[in-house]
Amino acid sequence: MPCCKRLFSRSLVGLLLLLGSLGGYAADITVRNPSLSPGDDGYTLSADFNINLNARLDEAIARGVTLYFVVDFELSRSRWYWLDEQVVSRSQTFQLSYHALTRQYRLSSGALHQSFTSLDDAQRILSRLRHWQVLDKGVVKADQTYLAAVRMRLDLTQMPKTFQVNALANRDWNLSSDWARWQFTPAESAASPAGGISTLTVAAADGR
Repeated sequence: MPCCKRLFSRSLVGLLLLLGSLGGYAADITVRNPSLSPGDDGYTLSADFNINLNARLDEAIARGVTLYFVVDFELSRSRWYWLDEQVVSRSQTFQLSYHALTRQYRLSSGALHQSFTSLDDAQRILSRLRHWQVLDKGVVKADQTYLAAVRMRLDLTQMPKTFQVNALANRDWNLSSDWARWQFTPAESAASPAGGISTLTVAAADGR
């Protein structure tokens, strides 16, 4: 038991040192091709993300640290007489981790998960959001124009408490895209600010 405690302590120290070392290129996320598509139960969201991790984040995953990527979606409606009305606000979390015993990367969302032999393959699927139910039937009106917005961010608050203080103070761990915004009118085909691609379909149980 003392031996196990010493091993755990050494591993923990090594991971903490990781937060302050491993300089490298800046990490960033950008959003492409967001769109809302009609379905039987309302509207679903699809979007592509360019996800570039730096050496520090790559090494953190390899050492067993789970990264939590959150996709946020918002829908609002302008009101000339008051502040904009927020119609919908939803979030979906994706967990990216590495399992040393199987030597595989795992990408999870709710009850769904997929395993990959390389980090690049896992990132490729993470970058393709498809068919996320964000608007239930009857929530939006056909004669109204709305402003839709989506972003992806690395959520440090879901990491172990030991890492949060150091990671929050280190800009290499502060990873978030800008909001991608576009006008959406239910009566028309789903609009996108840019032209429009195997994918991870998100779990039905999502954060709201």
